[in-house]
Amino acid sequence: MSPQVPTTQRQDLGEFLRARRARLLPEDVGLPTYGGQRRVPGLRREELAQLAGVSAGYYTRLEQGQSPNASDAVLDAVARVLRLDIDERAHLYALARPVERPRRRAARPERARPTVQMMVESLRDVPALVFGRFLDILAWNPMAHALLAGHLDLTAPQRPADRPNLARMLFLDPHVRELFADWPRQVRGVVADLRLIAGRHPDTPELAALVGELSLASEEFARLWASHAVFCPGSDTRGYQHPVVGPLELTTEYLSLPKDEEQRVAVYTAAPGSASEAGLRLLSGLVAAGQEPDTAWTVTGRPVGPGAGAAAVPRQDRA
Repeated sequence: MSPQVPTTQRQDLGEFLRARRARLLPEDVGLPTYGGQRRVPGLRREELAQLAGVSAGYYTRLEQGQSPNASDAVLDAVARVLRLDIDERAHLYALARPVERPRRRAARPERARPTVQMMVESLRDVPALVFGRFLDILAWNPMAHALLAGHLDLTAPQRPADRPNLARMLFLDPHVRELFADWPRQVRGVVADLRLIAGRHPDTPELAALVGELSLASEEFARLWASHAVFCPGSDTRGYQHPVVGPLELTTEYLSLPKDEEQRVAVYTAAPGSASEAGLRLLSGLVAAGQEPDTAWTVTGRPVGPGAGAAAVPRQDRA
């Protein structure tokens, strides 16, 4: 008997396909409009089915998660009509193809392997950290701590009960929110990454708890989550407004650890000879001088970055 698509996964599949249909107009795919106002935005189910070469009834069942044996040809045709990119195609396959999963044992806290921690800590002059499968920070070197969250406890990633989580920090920690020069772009990318992860881990209690918490606490998160955008970061360049060393433009490289349950290493670098490289050197010097974690973002008690005049940031145990 063919495996059934889990309820959450079936619902996500339908919402994802409807969201992708809604962003296309008939004229975008060469269909006549015949004038008049359409009752629904974007392509209708029957229009998409026609273009993909399947019956309207079959496509409807696919959108409802009732076709777990959809062929590669059908999924590729739907992806072609919807103009899905490589990440969206992968997400479609993850949602449409249920995977037999072994019975879950009691969840054990994620940990970075000691050798991975050693690698991250050996990068003394650039920020580097390890993300868990749901964006928990499992390890960071002092530079990553000073760059992203100097107001948090340096040892927080070692404690599963209150370790930082990137999504939680971005939406619920005002200090981290102020760090990113383009916060809306940053959170769009993180939520889209989390959506892609959710497609591979349906009905996972830890992820469901994180999404539920953020949906209740942040209207912006709930809106972005409902858009069903997906994105897998490989490399990107972002602007930062660091409270100690000022503006930085850093490129982040994400390195997958295939043997470590989808953990990733992130390394932040600046262009050679740039003002941002000088800023990282300054930050490295402050870290090497032994700045305390709770004063690393304030330096002798007075902010010296873009937020000059603001109150000193207190240490927090959790984002």
